[in-house]
Amino acid sequence: MVGILLRLLANALIIFFVARMVRGIEIRGFATAIAVAVVLGLFNALLRPLLIFLTLPITVLTLGLFIFVLNALLFWLVSAVVPGFVVEGFFPALMGAFLVSLGSLLVSLLLPFSSPEGRL
Repeated sequence: MVGILLRLLANALIIFFVARMVRGIEIRGFATAIAVAVVLGLFNALLRPLLIFLTLPITVLTLGLFIFVLNALLFWLVSAVVPGFVVEGFFPALMGAFLVSLGSLLVSLLLPFSSPEGRL
């Protein structure tokens, strides 16, 4: 449980900094970043597998590059759901989704989900 909360806070921090770095992405504050991290996590867990399945032919044709488009669309969709989080177009969404994914990957490498004993 602690590992999940640490990842959530780390992803919120990444989202907060990405919003400061990428022109076209605005965020009201860190509380909004936490809400974005929660909603993005839910969308990635629930919608992303279905979207990947539905777009499998185009994903195969593009050698997997269409996954970046799906990530950007989900990132953009989160901005429609979370008040105080604005993504002003597809290219800011693409850049933001890429940077958040890269940051989350680094966090996953640095923070194990749980320790071998089952606690952090």
